[in-house]
Amino acid sequence: MREEELTAAVSIRDLANAIRVLSIDAVEAAKSGHPGMPMGMADAAAVLFGRHLKFDSSEPGWPDRDRFVLSNGHGSMLLYSLLHLTGYEDMTIEQVRNFRQWGSKTPGHPEYGHTAGVETTTGPLGQGIASAVGMAIAERRLSTEFGAALVDHRTYVFCGDGCLMEGVGQEAASLAGHLQLGKLIVLYDDNSITIDGSTAIAFSEDVLARFDAYGWHTQRVDGHDPDAIDAAISQAKTEGSRPSLIALKTIIGYGSPSRAGTSSVHGAPLGASEAAATKAVYGWTADTFEIPAPILKTWREVGAKGAKARKDWQARLEAAGADVRSEFERRTAGSLPARYEEAVNAAKAKLLDKPQSVATRKASQIALEALTELLPEMIGGSADLTHSNLTRVPAVDSDFTAAASGRYVSYGVREFAMAAAMNGMAAHGGVIPYGGTFLVFSDYCRNAIRVAALMGVRSIFVMTHDSIGLGEDGPTHQPVEHLASLRAMPNLHVFRPADTIETLECWDLAITSKNTPSVLALSRQNVPQLRAQRDGINRCARGAYVLREASSERAVTIIATGTEVALAIQAADELEARNVPAAVVSMPSWDLFEQQPKDYRSSVLGNAPRIAVEALSKFGWTRYVDSEDDVIGMSGFGASAPAETLYEQFGITGDAIVTRALARIRGKQ
Repeated sequence: MREEELTAAVSIRDLANAIRVLSIDAVEAAKSGHPGMPMGMADAAAVLFGRHLKFDSSEPGWPDRDRFVLSNGHGSMLLYSLLHLTGYEDMTIEQVRNFRQWGSKTPGHPEYGHTAGVETTTGPLGQGIASAVGMAIAERRLSTEFGAALVDHRTYVFCGDGCLMEGVGQEAASLAGHLQLGKLIVLYDDNSITIDGSTAIAFSEDVLARFDAYGWHTQRVDGHDPDAIDAAISQAKTEGSRPSLIALKTIIGYGSPSRAGTSSVHGAPLGASEAAATKAVYGWTADTFEIPAPILKTWREVGAKGAKARKDWQARLEAAGADVRSEFERRTAGSLPARYEEAVNAAKAKLLDKPQSVATRKASQIALEALTELLPEMIGGSADLTHSNLTRVPAVDSDFTAAASGRYVSYGVREFAMAAAMNGMAAHGGVIPYGGTFLVFSDYCRNAIRVAALMGVRSIFVMTHDSIGLGEDGPTHQPVEHLASLRAMPNLHVFRPADTIETLECWDLAITSKNTPSVLALSRQNVPQLRAQRDGINRCARGAYVLREASSERAVTIIATGTEVALAIQAADELEARNVPAAVVSMPSWDLFEQQPKDYRSSVLGNAPRIAVEALSKFGWTRYVDSEDDVIGMSGFGASAPAETLYEQFGITGDAIVTRALARIRGKQ
C-alpha cells in the first residue's frame, strides 16, 4: 500500500507510531520487556508490512505467503503489535495487554505454534537468520517441484547486531551467499547499541563488507526514512540470485527524550513519565492501548490486502490438476503417503530375509534407501561428514547448489547453522529435513535442537560415531555425556538403536513424529542383527522391550542400548550357562519408554536386580538401576585406541556384566 493510497490523514509514520505506542504500553503494563527495538524498527516494519509483505491476516497458514522472521526476538512486541494491528484473529488487544503474562499469546519471545503469525521461535540470537536460510531453501526446493505458480514467496528477516555477532548468524549468512538464496532479504537494525553499551566495545568490523564477501547484495539507508527503506526493499527484490542485507541506521528507543540511543532503553520499561514524554514527541494523544480509528482502519486494510493474491493462488492450485493438488496439499499438511506403512514393512521384510551385521550408521543408510524414494519431501544433508554419516542415498543424490535445487544440502563445517536451517525448513512446511554430524558435535547443534523441541517440528538429526566405539580418533571425538544431556531435553526423541531392524523402526518413528524432533545416535562399529520376529510390530515405539526373556523366573535383567545390546545378549548367554536366568531389555528410547503405562514399564523391567550397559556416561541410569555401580559404562572421558581395546580397558565387557550381575544376585552391593 503506497503512501498515496493511505487515508489522507494517515501516513506511514502514523502506522509506525502505532507499533511504537503499543510496544511501549505493553512493556509498561508487564513491567518488563524490550521497548527499544520496536521503537527503532517501527518505520521499517510499517514499510515492509504496508508495501511489500505478501500475507493475508485472515489465513495465517497460507502456504505461499511471504515469511517474516524476527531474529532479534527480544523485540517481540513489534511483531505482536503488527499481528494485532493487521487483524490476526487471535491477537486481540487483550492479548497485547497481557504481554508476558501466564496463558497469553504474547510471551516474552515469539514462539512458533503458540501464536498465529509467528513463523519460528526466536530469542537465541542468530538462529532466526539461520532458520530463515532454511525457509529460503525449502521455498526454492518446493518451487522447483511444484512451479512458481504455486510456490513463489520471499523470506524477510529483522535482525540486530547480536544476530550478526553470534557464530550461527555468520555460518548461515555464508551458506546463504554460497547457495545464492536470492529470495532472502535481511533488514539489519544497525543502532550501534548492545545491552552492555555501545557496539564499539566489542564489534567494529565493516558488516556490509563482510556480507559483500559472502556474496550478498548490500545497501545502507536511513532506517527512519520510509521512502528510502521502500526503495531499498524494492531494489533487493530485483537482485535475482543474491540474498540481500539492508543496513538500516536506526535510533534504539526512537523518540524517547532522555533514553533514545542508549542501552538503557534496550530491555526495561520507559517508566510512566518517560512513556508520556515519548508519546508527546510522536504527537500521540490517544489513551493507553487505544489506536485512533483512522490508523487502525488503515492497518486492517494492510492486513486484508493480500486476500486477492491468496484467492488467485487458490484458483491456480485448483487448476493445477487433481494429482498435483493432492500431492501439494499432502506435503504442506505434513502427512505421509498412503503407501508409507507398506514401504516400512517391505523394508523390514527385506532385512529379515537377509540379515545384515553392519554399523547402525550403515543400517540408517539402508533405511533411508528404502524410505526417501517414497518421500520426496525428505531433504538430506551433512555438515561435511557425508561419507561418515552415510546420509546420502540414491533418491537424494542431487545437490542443492546455487544452480540447482536438489535434495541434498552440503552444509559445510557449519553444524549449528545446519541444525537451525533444518528447523526453518521444517517450520516452513512441505519438507522433512534430516542432517548429519558426529554425536560429539551435537554440542555445536544443541541450542538449535532445543529450539526444535520447543517448537515441536520434525527435524531429524543423524548423529553417528555414538560412543567410545569410534576408536582411534580419541576423546575429543568420543561422546560420553552427550546422550544424557539430550535425554534431559523435553519433547525430543533420542534413539540409540541396536541393529538394522531397530534402526529402521527408529527412522519410522522419527518420520511419523510430526510434532517432535528426533536424534538418531548411530554406531561406527558393526553389530549383529538381533531381531527375527515377523509380526509387523514396531517394538521401538514403546521405547524399550524384552529382547530376550530369561529361561525361567528372572534372576537379573540387563538393560542396554545400541551396540551394547549385543554385548548384553552375550552376557545373558553366559549367565544362563551358569543357571542364572537373565533377561535382556533393549531400550532404544528412554523418552518413549517413560510415556508407556506403568504396567508395561513394570513388566519390561521386572522385579529382579537390574544392570545397565552403555558405552557412555553412567549419568541418568539410576532411574532404572539402584546405583551407578550397576551401570557398566563410562565414568570419565575416553582415549585413543581401537574400539576393542577401549571396551576392554574401560571395563565394558561381557565379563564385567556377568561379574556385576552375580554380585547383585548374591546380595553384594
